[in-house]
Amino acid sequence: MIRRPPPADPAVAGLVKAASRSAFSRRHLLGGVGLGLGATALSACAPPAPPATAAALNLPTDVSDTDKVVRWANWTAYLDYDEEAKNYPTLQAFIEQTGIQATYSEDIEDNDAYYNKVRPQLIAGQDIGRDIFTFTDWMAGRVIREQLCQPLELIRMPNATNLLEPRKDVSFDPGRTHSLTWQSGFAGIGYNKEKVGRELKSLDDLWADDLKGKVVVLSEFRDTVGCILLQQGVDISKPVGKQQFETAVAEVEKRMADGNIRRIKGNSYLEDLKTGNAVAGIVWSGDLFVLRAETEDENWEFVIPESGGTLWSDNLMVPITSTHRRNAETLMNYYYQPEVAAQVAAYVNYICPVVGAQEVLAQSDPDLAESPFIFPSADYIAEHNITGFSALSAEADAEFSAIWQKVMGN
Repeated sequence: MIRRPPPADPAVAGLVKAASRSAFSRRHLLGGVGLGLGATALSACAPPAPPATAAALNLPTDVSDTDKVVRWANWTAYLDYDEEAKNYPTLQAFIEQTGIQATYSEDIEDNDAYYNKVRPQLIAGQDIGRDIFTFTDWMAGRVIREQLCQPLELIRMPNATNLLEPRKDVSFDPGRTHSLTWQSGFAGIGYNKEKVGRELKSLDDLWADDLKGKVVVLSEFRDTVGCILLQQGVDISKPVGKQQFETAVAEVEKRMADGNIRRIKGNSYLEDLKTGNAVAGIVWSGDLFVLRAETEDENWEFVIPESGGTLWSDNLMVPITSTHRRNAETLMNYYYQPEVAAQVAAYVNYICPVVGAQEVLAQSDPDLAESPFIFPSADYIAEHNITGFSALSAEADAEFSAIWQKVMGN
């Protein structure tokens, strides 16, 4: 394999460097953990108080003290789940420890769809029935700019200091005043070895005649188009031009017209893989490990294409109309304990953003601490040409999104 230089994007390089010092898996669920709300709480390195602009937002009255409820919207296959008990172990432990009744909904199919659903209600000042929602970096930035989320009282969240250093001061949310990273991950090729009958190593392998109509790709263009751009030799860590984007989109259109691509989908692509309607696709890394566990089929594989894969992060945020902000902050603080973060990471197999989770997980499963999909080294990232899609200007974002929506038939 050709050795490539380290990622050009400083944020990507920093995340990888930090991640290679901290790990995670789904094979072992750890024992009970405490809430960790006190003690070291407010030391000299405690997070800053909420920004002064918070008052200008005219936030709703918070009723957390009297209404012990928190409602969380997330993506599919993104939290540890116990099939026998039919609950989420870490969330159940949170409920028992705090008395806060937490509800969890797999509401988010993709960023645009969920944003377009809740934005009109948020602008109208209406409760959307959720106190936490989870958006990818680029959408999180839009939500913050449009003042559709509340500033966080980080002083009440001492565990937020456990956030990996490169994620503490990101361009879309300087100082992390409105969001905290939930998980990070890769986009690449997922497939069933037995059903496909061979290894898939490149995007060209996905377009084989015998796979026609059995391939799904993601509705997030930064991942699907991002992977295709990498195949076409474009460095997506640098600004992507309109012509480059349109050339990559034309490849998607060709593969749809030729019958290679069955569907462009958000998180529901997993259903196509489960039912056998699809056997391969451009997918998110952790989902394939979830799929393997849920179907008890070890033939599901995830690989980074030979030309490279994308890197992304999702973030926890509080909707502007939520009246349970402090309950939401309590939940976020809970999940930033290394013991809890390790338990989640062990299940979802995504890159954990919490310092100390590696050491916890290494005690129960040293092998998992070496997994490149949940604990990537800088060498792994460089050798596999994994990078984040460069930030787009508001104008380019709107233009690229409009082009992509037409491809999706919207």
